[in-house]
Amino acid sequence: MQTKSIILALGFTLLLTACVKPRVDTSSDETMKRSIKAARESLPENERAKFDESLKIVALSQIDFSDMIATGSSGVNLTETKVKEALAGKTAEEIIASADRIITERQQQEREQALTEIKELEEKRTKTQKAKIELAKFQVTRSRFYKVKQMYIGDQPVIEISVKNGTAHPVSRAYFVGTLASPGRAVPWLKEEFNYQISGGLEPGETANWRLSPNMFLGGWSQVEAPKDAVFTVEVVELEGVDGKPLFSSREFTTVDAERLAELKTKYRP
Repeated sequence: MQTKSIILALGFTLLLTACVKPRVDTSSDETMKRSIKAARESLPENERAKFDESLKIVALSQIDFSDMIATGSSGVNLTETKVKEALAGKTAEEIIASADRIITERQQQEREQALTEIKELEEKRTKTQKAKIELAKFQVTRSRFYKVKQMYIGDQPVIEISVKNGTAHPVSRAYFVGTLASPGRAVPWLKEEFNYQISGGLEPGETANWRLSPNMFLGGWSQVEAPKDAVFTVEVVELEGVDGKPLFSSREFTTVDAERLAELKTKYRP
């Protein structure tokens, strides 16, 4: 009877010993290395790769590279201490669980940041849409592009436009995008921005005819060679008030913004 009790007690002790999982010991670099290896080997073979990845995730979560650069060797030592504290006393399973929590928290943070960015981009898009309605009231009733021969300096570009300020605001400067294209041709000969500072401004309801001089243009305007059938159209993209600040602008929400918004909404608002 006594022998049987001893055998049972021994078996129970062995069972408890077998159930005790190795934990990471960070008391020294050597013991840390050995204990991490032991923790890894306590896992089934098919879980060890995940452990390796989890170990990296937990360690990297404690590293602030900008802080390390700013503080030098003291920052490196502090980081090493933080990494050891994050791993100390943990089993392999606990390290994997810690990494899973870090990933979940990171994903939640990314989602919150993405939703904030989506909101900002949607507000920018709405503002731009409203601005386009106002910009359409500043009408370009006539537009013409041509070149004139100038002695010694060659052909010089000229833009003639007639406008009417149908907005409720005086305008001191107008920004335009001019497009020179041929009917039936997909790609325009030229699409480029230009602007005009209005001497004395343009009051609501007023009209004006402008002949913009050659020295106002750079780049494509002087270089473009378009056929005679090319049509010149002008779009108003921004107006400034009497204080020189933008009244309305369609340039705030860009093509890049639209692509970014679509990408974020696909990922975070399926």
